Amino acid sequence: MRRLFPVTDQTPAPPRDAADLADREWSLDELAEAYAYPALTADGHWLRANMVSTLDGGAQHDGRSQPISGETDMRIFGTLRALADVVVVGAETVRQEGYRPARAREAFAARRAACGQGPAPAIAVVTASLDLDFSLPLFTSPLVPTLVVTGAAAPADRVAEATRAGAEVVVAGEGAGVDAGRVVRELAARGLRRQLTEGGPRLLGQFVAADALDELCLTISPMLVAGGAQRIAGGPSVTVPHRLAPACVLEEAGFLFTSYRRI
Repeated sequence: MRRLFPVTDQTPAPPRDAADLADREWSLDELAEAYAYPALTADGHWLRANMVSTLDGGAQHDGRSQPISGETDMRIFGTLRALADVVVVGAETVRQEGYRPARAREAFAARRAACGQGPAPAIAVVTASLDLDFSLPLFTSPLVPTLVVTGAAAPADRVAEATRAGAEVVVAGEGAGVDAGRVVRELAARGLRRQLTEGGPRLLGQFVAADALDELCLTISPMLVAGGAQRIAGGPSVTVPHRLAPACVLEEAGFLFTSYRRI
């Protein structure tokens, strides 16, 4: 892996021969430094998204993101999780991707302890209907209780089932649906201020529309999928495009690992 942006005083001089172009695997500490959350104020919060897209804009192949990902993308995926207080994900993504509880990782234990974090991030599932299998390990055996984020008018029987399974129900909407901006605020109010969303496209679109997204970590996969593959964000268009600024660009084996932050 090599850093393309930003160029710093520590960037190596231009390579002199082909041997200097060989990829070097970054350590987890180096990845953690590259993707560190910005310093937050006492009442601040930061929502970043982690998504992967093909060259032709597809966020999935056959309904899943794994086929367009790669080994280093998954290392960054794990690093971003290990830095977060909470991972926010839509119910459809939970169903399609077979979500499991986040696990504690020894490589990040000291870093998390220094930030006052628990052993692993919580998973927060955003859902209006609560159409979820509450017998899955995501709900029955996480290191920290899974959160189910829904609206005030969510089906009472499903709310009760989620609670019996051990999930914590968080209300972030007045009706049956969820207010994306309120999701961020409700989680932050519970001390979950370093937030990471892994989609899917519909949920990311809601965060974009609510102007709640602070950072997009986008892996650009050197693949083409064509067809009707979803983009990384869906839903209605915003009135005025939101502009972000590049914070970091890494490259390995044709994959670009980018980070863009709000201006």
